Amino acid sequence: MKVQNKWIRAAIPALLLHCSIGTVYCWSIFSQEIAEYIGFSKSATEWAFSFAIFFLGMSAAFLGNVVEKDIHRSSLIASICFAAGMAGSGFFIWYGGTHKGNILSLIGIYVCYGFIMGIGLGTGYLSPVKTLMLWFQDRKGLATGLAVAGFGAAKAIASPIMQALLDSLGDDGIYKMFLILACVYFVMMFVGHLLLAKPEGWHEPASQEKGARPIDVIKTKPVVFIGIWLMFYINITCGLALISQEKMIIKCIGLAGMAGVLASVTAVFNAGGRLGFSAWADTMKDRNTVYKIMIILSIVATGLVIATQGITKMGQPTLLMVLVLILLFVVNAGYGGGFSNVPTLLSDHYGMQNISAIHGITLSAWAFAGLTGNQLATFIVNHVGSPIDISDGHGGTISVNPTGYQAVLYLTICLYAIALACSFFLVGSGKKKAKG
Repeated sequence: MKVQNKWIRAAIPALLLHCSIGTVYCWSIFSQEIAEYIGFSKSATEWAFSFAIFFLGMSAAFLGNVVEKDIHRSSLIASICFAAGMAGSGFFIWYGGTHKGNILSLIGIYVCYGFIMGIGLGTGYLSPVKTLMLWFQDRKGLATGLAVAGFGAAKAIASPIMQALLDSLGDDGIYKMFLILACVYFVMMFVGHLLLAKPEGWHEPASQEKGARPIDVIKTKPVVFIGIWLMFYINITCGLALISQEKMIIKCIGLAGMAGVLASVTAVFNAGGRLGFSAWADTMKDRNTVYKIMIILSIVATGLVIATQGITKMGQPTLLMVLVLILLFVVNAGYGGGFSNVPTLLSDHYGMQNISAIHGITLSAWAFAGLTGNQLATFIVNHVGSPIDISDGHGGTISVNPTGYQAVLYLTICLYAIALACSFFLVGSGKKKAKG
């Protein structure tokens, strides 16, 4: 019965919550359709996604105490805000379709998809994490990795469903899809909210009951927290910088016809890294070791593509093509693994006391990375090299900038080196704490 409760009260509700909110990464599936439907440029609508990630991190940082005190309240807030934000986005897309170019529709999408959904994302992301670690005391990494893998896999699961809805709902399918999915995800998240519960025998530490503040806990090891925050921020920034360009990179190396399939494969590595690296970390005496491994692998893979100029050599040998694909797979896996190992790494250093609030403050790194990762890569691609036309694999041509994509790697390898230094000299080792 105890084993069954672990799944019913922790794992299943965590997957219901994370598989719902993780669909925020499906933005690229419909962003162009939204822009055309409401009469604005794609670059203008793209800010909705950046705002969503920013408010995910900031809401997690500021509402971490709410999650710490009452996971039922926080998971309910997540369910309502995420569904309301999606439904509101659908309404303003409809409004934009009937009032082309009206700025109100764009602002409404920013508020609904960015701010309201962002609150749902932050609270929904945090709510099941501590509960999972409490139920799976001996395999904390596996438990949190399972949920966070659901967040990463959500895109692979939902993308074909969203595309099918867009294809079947006709010219007005874009806003109808949002309204339909708002209902579906509310049901999923509300069921998760009802099921989620901490173990009956768990009692919060006495210091927490007396009102110890998360910031006071962090101050016991301030250098360690700075190191974890920077390491987390850099890993996300580098991941987003490369992932945002990966489809174009795939096309540059002569695999334009397989871009969609390979994008799904990289999503699998993203989800697999979340589960695999966190489960592997459970077997290590020092969980920080897994960060060193992930960062070193990323540096090696990036360095090989830089040394061989793999992205810029059109019609390249198979070996160079394989090296570029390995880079994309490794970065995606490390990007995912960085997310799943943060809460358990924090618990090893600070214990389970106030872990939801401390984790929430750490997720502010995600907020800032969401505003810098994609934009840094786009800036480099726009200012380094020149666009060229290549075959799109379907008889047409597309414009790409191989030199620009290659230049992004010089930025990411430098940042990865800084993250590795943080892992070695700031974070150090944290003794695992079985009961916090």
